Amino acid sequence: MTKVDNIKVKARIAGFFYVLTTITGMLAITIGDKLFESGDAAATAANVLAHDAWVWIGPAINLVSVACYIVVTALLYELFKPVNRSVSLIAAFFSLAGCTIGAASEVFDLAPSLVLAGTAYGGTFGPEQLQALAYTFFRLNGVAFNIAMVFFGFYCVLIGYLAFRSTFLPRAVGVLMVIAGLCWLTFLSPPLHHALSAYTGITGLVGEGVFELWLLIMGVNTSKWQSVSARRHHNPEQPPLSETI
Repeated sequence: MTKVDNIKVKARIAGFFYVLTTITGMLAITIGDKLFESGDAAATAANVLAHDAWVWIGPAINLVSVACYIVVTALLYELFKPVNRSVSLIAAFFSLAGCTIGAASEVFDLAPSLVLAGTAYGGTFGPEQLQALAYTFFRLNGVAFNIAMVFFGFYCVLIGYLAFRSTFLPRAVGVLMVIAGLCWLTFLSPPLHHALSAYTGITGLVGEGVFELWLLIMGVNTSKWQSVSARRHHNPEQPPLSETI
């Protein structure tokens, strides 16, 4: 398989894992929403005790989502490295930071079940205190999720920029990816995100969805990718393509 054919396969594999990331991530969020009752610690505790399997299934699915996103990150770094290696590398670091936070936050999702089902705290905390503690762990998971989404927002903006400048992907796809990233950056201010969530949620999903489906179905224009790659290979001291277009 030639290098050009290989990059086309990698682009489609990236799209496939990106779709898996989205599906598993949304499924994990849906399961979490079924357990967490905002403002009601007692109801949240009752949900955890009644659906103990969900408490473990949700984090497991989310970890699968994180693993898929790491694959996406590695493949997209290779795909966009010829456009601008520095930007592609910075984008990868943003993604990996978000993945790390997202994976570590699952400790907070598992803690409520351990707190409510265990007997170690029986002589120290009363039922209401245990419920409040379990509820707090869920809230902390939400905070960690918001932080991770900020990093993913920066990632999407940078990847969208690279796609826009690449020439081997449609510029409209890059623009939509940048818009998706800007939607996720509203997590920088939870009140702002809450106020705009009805708009940013669907817009962000559409932006990322178009990008991942394009990679999966259409791949990349291999002749243009080869041209960009050859330009960088033969002229390493020349300014990146993104600075000359």
